[in-house]
Amino acid sequence: MRWIVVSQSIAILGSSLVFPFYLIFIKEVSGGFLQYGISYGLFTISSSLVHIIVGKWSDRLGRKLFLLISSWGMAILLLFFPLVTDIWQVYALQIILGIIGATQKTSEKAMLADFTEHGKRGIAIGKYHFWTSIFTGIAVMLGGFIIDLFTLDIIFYISSIILFISGFFVLKIVETEN
Repeated sequence: MRWIVVSQSIAILGSSLVFPFYLIFIKEVSGGFLQYGISYGLFTISSSLVHIIVGKWSDRLGRKLFLLISSWGMAILLLFFPLVTDIWQVYALQIILGIIGATQKTSEKAMLADFTEHGKRGIAIGKYHFWTSIFTGIAVMLGGFIIDLFTLDIIFYISSIILFISGFFVLKIVETEN
């Protein structure tokens, strides 16, 4: 359970650095609130379309594989954002990020259930969310600090590095037999 908490706290740190400042990024590629809404909607819809498939495959192949795909896949995709020059590129990246995000969400929750005992899941999941929420808050504050010192693009690079590192902690997870 420890490595799930560590890996996903680090992954959330990486992804949460970017998210609060995403609207600023959209504005920099000549977008507005409408484009932000479409972008976020594409992320959510593409994610929803693969949750069931990821759940089914994670039951067969293991959850760790999908957490690894999420960490390293997002790390790679975030490197493309500083290269974006048009809103359609943001939309395309959001669709792919939605699919990859689904691998994290579904396998994370299934793995939490795998590693917790019936009747004691609440406290274990509460502790998990305590740590991941702490890292989310740290990321938001750190992101603001980084933007003030550097540029918006640097956040994508730093997030990518952090997500890549989180993948190594995913590798430390030893899955239980179902």
